[in-house]
Amino acid sequence: MSRENQLGWWIKGEDKPGLGHDAVYSAIKQVGKPIYVIDAGGQIGIAQGGHIVSASLPSGDPASQERRFPWTAFVPPLHPASMGSPDFIRTYGLRYPYVVGAMANGITSTKMVESAGRAGMLGFYGAAGLAIPQIETAIQYLQEKMGRLPFGFNLIHSPGDPNLELETVHLYLRYGVRLISASAFMNLTLPLVYYRIKGIQQDEHGITATPQKIIAKISREEVAKKFLAPPPEKFIRQLLGLGWITSQEARLAETIPMADALTAEADSGGHTDNRSALALLPTMISLRDWAMTEFNFDAPLSIGLGGGIATPESAAAAFAMGADY
Repeated sequence: MSRENQLGWWIKGEDKPGLGHDAVYSAIKQVGKPIYVIDAGGQIGIAQGGHIVSASLPSGDPASQERRFPWTAFVPPLHPASMGSPDFIRTYGLRYPYVVGAMANGITSTKMVESAGRAGMLGFYGAAGLAIPQIETAIQYLQEKMGRLPFGFNLIHSPGDPNLELETVHLYLRYGVRLISASAFMNLTLPLVYYRIKGIQQDEHGITATPQKIIAKISREEVAKKFLAPPPEKFIRQLLGLGWITSQEARLAETIPMADALTAEADSGGHTDNRSALALLPTMISLRDWAMTEFNFDAPLSIGLGGGIATPESAAAAFAMGADY
């Protein structure tokens, strides 16, 4: 190996450097450790222990010369837990910024949601297309099994049956389901706004706390803007008139966004707007930044990416483009 690109010296610790392709493959799998590429007697060496020093240091004693190798490249540790947004991970009590989306008719099953939560990820039960008693059974199961582990339920827009949407919201509020994935919404609805507003209050520091959180799956800019803004005044007045919310909840609703996070939905396995992930995610990130400036919300808004992510390379690309999850 050429010394022209030498960055410094790698000083051997207890572990010897590895040689050859097997050493490279082994090191890559240890994502929590740094990788030092060294010149091991003319061969490419891979080291993960020891330490590095400047190339300009004096040669020192013969013993130290036997323990040092020219250091030519470095790859920092990159654990999956360090990707995405720390705020998103902290808000939902996760270890990894990864969401298992709600596939309808219970395809994203209780077992799947449970497995995701126990692995430090967030799963949404696929409640769309199911009857209220089926959803209720799933709620009872997950609340018993999960305890404080993260999980959520789907609320799908039902323009053909608005009463089903409202019944589902009443069910979620009755059981204290605190997190939903709002999907297929073309506009905001009274049941969705009711779910979001009910129970909000202000703490002693003047920060508005929202018991119910919403992660919305969005593929269109005009819909995203509605979820990134406070609830519409017309729905707040309606809910007040019905006696479903208090005057304090109505007042505080003006200070919160409709959603805590947006998932930019590109390619999907079912219905899709045929959006390109490369164009959609940057657009949603820009809208998020606009909303934070325009409304000055207390908590940061997260933007994730979903659709067509099926390999390590595509997952890495999503995070490289700025996806929070």
